[in-house]
Amino acid sequence: MGLLFLEYLSGPKIFKCKCCKVDSASNDDIISKNFQGRFGKAYLFRVNISLGPNEERHLLSGLHTVNDIYCSSCQQILGWRYEKAHEESQKFKEGKYVLEKERMWKEGW
Repeated sequence: MGLLFLEYLSGPKIFKCKCCKVDSASNDDIISKNFQGRFGKAYLFRVNISLGPNEERHLLSGLHTVNDIYCSSCQQILGWRYEKAHEESQKFKEGKYVLEKERMWKEGW
């Protein structure tokens, strides 16, 4: 197994993996808080996290190609990334990340 590279984020409000407390996203990276995940409320973010393979899913807003996203330390599923939106009105989500609130720990709140 190789070395693990972890990036620590700066700022007063940081979202961390609930399992291992590794920094995952900054409050400044939230695009929208109006999302629903598998485990409840979720947030749409711009972040860098480990990605799983492409998968077609029927979500509340229609058919999307998504990747699960994982904590870079413990590999816990944290949410998903929008790879492709099939409906024109949903294209703004492409390349964005949804982190599920239930899977995150808030520091500095």
